[in-house]
Amino acid sequence: MTSTTSPPLPAVDRPQPSAAPAGRSPRRRMRKDLLRSRIAAWSAVVVIGAFGLLPVYWLLATALSTPEATFQFPPRLIPTDLTLGNFTALAENDQLIDYMINSLVVASVTAVLSVVVATYMGYSFSKFRYTGRRSLMHLVLASQMFPQALLLVTLYTVFSSFGMLNTYTALVLSFTTFTMPLCVWMLKGIFDTIPDALLEAASIDGASRWRTLHSIVAPLAAPGMIAAGLFAFVRGWNDFIFALTLADKEKQTLPPGLVSTYIGEFQTAWPQLMAASLVVSVPVIIAFMFLQRYLVGGMTAGSVKS
Repeated sequence: MTSTTSPPLPAVDRPQPSAAPAGRSPRRRMRKDLLRSRIAAWSAVVVIGAFGLLPVYWLLATALSTPEATFQFPPRLIPTDLTLGNFTALAENDQLIDYMINSLVVASVTAVLSVVVATYMGYSFSKFRYTGRRSLMHLVLASQMFPQALLLVTLYTVFSSFGMLNTYTALVLSFTTFTMPLCVWMLKGIFDTIPDALLEAASIDGASRWRTLHSIVAPLAAPGMIAAGLFAFVRGWNDFIFALTLADKEKQTLPPGLVSTYIGEFQTAWPQLMAASLVVSVPVIIAFMFLQRYLVGGMTAGSVKS
């Protein structure tokens, strides 16, 4: 019995699907998704930027407008009658220059004092272990929860008892009460990132704790100290309620000084007030421009513990 085997049938030539379109389709989708994400990101940047810069633009537009154009209704987004008279009037106001000098003195001393005290406290909280350390840390942090008006009543009583009202000392000490706690915690986070092995090596080489802090730790934490000082300077520069209550007209800083100069009982000189506000913001802008890299480095240095 013989078996016959049929020859294999020839393969039918079928059109193979092309790999190129299948490969291009995911790429096109990825490109479209990337384009949409970029458009959404830039749209968000434009909206947030416009929201943040609109008050600055309105400040500048009002400072360059005449009093008649300021109270025009409906208001114009682009002023037509521009004038520099509001800025020239500032140069004739000697009292405004005194207010600026007071602000520079008080804010600068507040920044230095806050950084010096916060450096020692932050280093103590970070590198030393002693009884009551954690409770003291929480107490410093909890001091930020008290309203400034509540602290103002107590500080006014204390300064009045010691005859310190209407002095730079009262303003500096009062400003330090609400700038130092945040500076302490900011610097503590930065000191936490400094390895303990570095301090042990300095101790083996014979360096004392004071020498270690001033010669090794402080240079490494310099960006954070500058960031903390800039924060304290801005807080002291912008304070209103403490400077208004604890100082007379001779020692007042810019915020209460501008209010008393340009805001009256029946009328407010808005163009001159906006021009003065624009001028007095220049020192802070300059400080941020020159110290920006230190500020960014100091704010992020304590975010990750090595």
